[in-house]
Amino acid sequence: MLFAFSALLVSGCGGGAKQDAREPSGNFSLDVVKASFPHDQSIARPATLELKVHNSGTQAAPNVAVTVNSFEYAEQFAELAADKRPIWVVEAGPGDTHHPAQTAAVSPNGGGQTAYVDTWALGRLAPGATQTFRWLVAPVKSGVHTVTYTVAAGLAGKARAVTAAGGPVQGALTADIASSPPLTHVDPNTGQVVAGTYPSSSAAP
Repeated sequence: MLFAFSALLVSGCGGGAKQDAREPSGNFSLDVVKASFPHDQSIARPATLELKVHNSGTQAAPNVAVTVNSFEYAEQFAELAADKRPIWVVEAGPGDTHHPAQTAAVSPNGGGQTAYVDTWALGRLAPGATQTFRWLVAPVKSGVHTVTYTVAAGLAGKARAVTAAGGPVQGALTADIASSPPLTHVDPNTGQVVAGTYPSSSAAP
């Protein structure tokens, strides 16, 4: 199976399997034409993961979805109620973020989120069209970490995304997260944020 999320429904969302009961079966030619994620990151400094999925085939993909498998890691300490811990916290995911009230975002993870674990879907993708999946994340664990992703043409597992060679559409991006953000200051002459500390008054002539 291309996707682990087929069997990983979020608790309380048992209707997920029925929502794609009419999903067509078959292979759909999709390509990731852009995959970007800053290599150099730091704790609490937001970063953007962006994937652009292109339909290179002749059929419309019913519901293009991306599963990101590595925003979390498994902690090895014994007697934990839950061993999953975040490497990145998702501030906003693919799709529109709804703001039903002026003071709060009820769905901060993006309107593309689904009932499947770590999976976002943005709907039908016509032949020759491109869809952009974008995540705003905040790193919370330092070290070198790799994000892996897999693309699907639907959520039920029947519509499969394949490359020109017939393999799964997937990839990986590596980030080096520093334990503290780099020192910066605002240049009073330009108003721009630049690297380094602001020159002290003692250094002035």
